[in-house]
Amino acid sequence: MKFKKQISLIGVLLLILSCATNPFTGKQTMALVSNDQLFPSSFQQYNQVLSESKVVKGTSKAEMITRVGQRIAVAAERYLDANGFQGYLKDYAWEYNLIESETVNAWCMPGGKIAFYTGILPIAESETGVAVIMGHEVAHALANHGQQRMSAGLLQQAGAIGLNVALQNDENLELYNQAYGIGTSVGGMLPFSRSHESEADEIGLYLMAIAGYNPDEAAELWKRMNANSGGQAPPEILSTHPANESRIANLTKLTPKAKEEAAKFGITSFRPLGKY
Repeated sequence: MKFKKQISLIGVLLLILSCATNPFTGKQTMALVSNDQLFPSSFQQYNQVLSESKVVKGTSKAEMITRVGQRIAVAAERYLDANGFQGYLKDYAWEYNLIESETVNAWCMPGGKIAFYTGILPIAESETGVAVIMGHEVAHALANHGQQRMSAGLLQQAGAIGLNVALQNDENLELYNQAYGIGTSVGGMLPFSRSHESEADEIGLYLMAIAGYNPDEAAELWKRMNANSGGQAPPEILSTHPANESRIANLTKLTPKAKEEAAKFGITSFRPLGKY
């Protein structure tokens, strides 16, 4: 029992000492892995992906991806500077690449390395649609969601080790391990991931508006995403992402606030869709 108490105290101490502040929500978040460790690894993985992919260069769409990314990055810096987080992006190394692939996806690595796949462009439909996606993916990096997921994963692993140490002589240990895995995933990791997606939707909406892109298009994009999925998504409780219907409703609700945020930076009208 004394050993278990010591482990618990060490765990609590680690959590207290290993926290970061989310600059968009003001909340304390887990940071058991520092950006000094995370960024170099992220950059290395990004370069590996590029080396194994067909990167599109010199086309109007490739140039558009870079243009939108740069505008979102500038919007992020303006927002952070205005809210007391000057220098927050000093270690970011922004890079934007379009990859030839039918994959319907885009992502931003910790530290600002971004990839768009050509397969998502027909759903984006326009430069503004790309800005919706870009803002969302950049928001994941700015809010340190990768860092938080890694930290949560480490805690989940530590909990499993603690359970096995505490119950090493129990004949039902395998059953307890299965229950722990299911419980921490459905009751912990999956809701944690869904909350990150919702947070990135909100932050991304603000960033695209500050960058001069109409946030009304965000809900429209997700309507197209929903149509493209053909209703094949798993139930929300078993998914890493909110249901498309939930996202559409939430983005619609947040759009007026995004316009208010943009107005603080003198943005009161938005660029045309820029369909391609």
